[in-house]
Amino acid sequence: MPAGVPPTGSVPKDCGGYALSTTAAAPVRHPTIRPDWLARNAEPALEPELPIVDAHHHLWDRPDDPYLLDDFLADAAGGHAVRASVFIECRTCYRSDGDPLFQPLGETEFVAMAAAHAAARPGGTRVADGIVGFADLRAGAAIHPVLEAQIEAGAGRFRGIRQIAAWHPDPAARGSVAMPPPMLFLDPVFREGFAQLAPLGLSFDAWAYHTQLAELRDLADAFPETRIVLNHVGGAIGIGPYARRRRHVFAAWSAAIRELSHCPNLSVKLGGLGMRLFGFGLHEGELPPDSVRLAEAWRPYIETCVEAFGPERCMFESNFPVDKASCGYTVLWNAFKRITAGWPPHERAALFHDNAVRFYRLSDAD
Repeated sequence: MPAGVPPTGSVPKDCGGYALSTTAAAPVRHPTIRPDWLARNAEPALEPELPIVDAHHHLWDRPDDPYLLDDFLADAAGGHAVRASVFIECRTCYRSDGDPLFQPLGETEFVAMAAAHAAARPGGTRVADGIVGFADLRAGAAIHPVLEAQIEAGAGRFRGIRQIAAWHPDPAARGSVAMPPPMLFLDPVFREGFAQLAPLGLSFDAWAYHTQLAELRDLADAFPETRIVLNHVGGAIGIGPYARRRRHVFAAWSAAIRELSHCPNLSVKLGGLGMRLFGFGLHEGELPPDSVRLAEAWRPYIETCVEAFGPERCMFESNFPVDKASCGYTVLWNAFKRITAGWPPHERAALFHDNAVRFYRLSDAD
């Protein structure tokens, strides 16, 4: 039995779906991963002794594009000291029957089983040491028993909820496969559901475009007791109508990031920059980018976030396998290490490891 796949009889009936809302299917897809192309640029890991917690990755069992435990472990085996990881919901392995509000528990059960397989391998990466699942907070207060069931399904690893809000009126500007309704963070019924998180000790992963960050600021101000982490440096759009406006976007995005940093309950994940959304076109080159090129392209976004939030409220993420369409896992972490080369050791320890351990309450120990 492949590691990461539940044994026969325990697999949810619908273990390949990726529908991200009850609305029509998204008009975009992430670029295709090309292993042969990635193999053309292999780098040794820089500073292999630096402890890492990968604060954001996925596992999924799509029939046409699986990415399971062994796939992640193979990517993480490139020489970096990846101690642990945090799984983020990706709408896989949902239950196919029963109350729709409880169907996302299938994903949590699937990932908890993968985490148990990983934990059984002494000395290896503790994959999905923290689990962030999905619950439709638009159910309002009725979502409370679903959240309690998610905590139980996570077998001690469930830490929070992500409900994607990334929306733009222009389809050409959408870089996410999700199709949420507009202004989700401002929806009063969503907020009624959101209010259920903090009493249960759950955090919230926020994924929105830079054009929506004022809405996130409003949400964070309204719920100061709820810990929130912004995904993918806040989604600075670089495609569609924004493709030739990088300076304008960077100015608007960086101003919004500085505003968000005033919310003490907000943190930010440094990564996701390999996605098509950002407009770097990294997946289109004849050769895959090396870590020098990635560091040059990504540095302004990483440095802006750390300057605004401080090194104590930022954490690095791989966003694999989504970012794998643009670069290899070892190359990605090399780029982050190049960007932070020369920074104080305690700041690097926080960014690469300690902050994720603290935010997600991981069981990590060196």
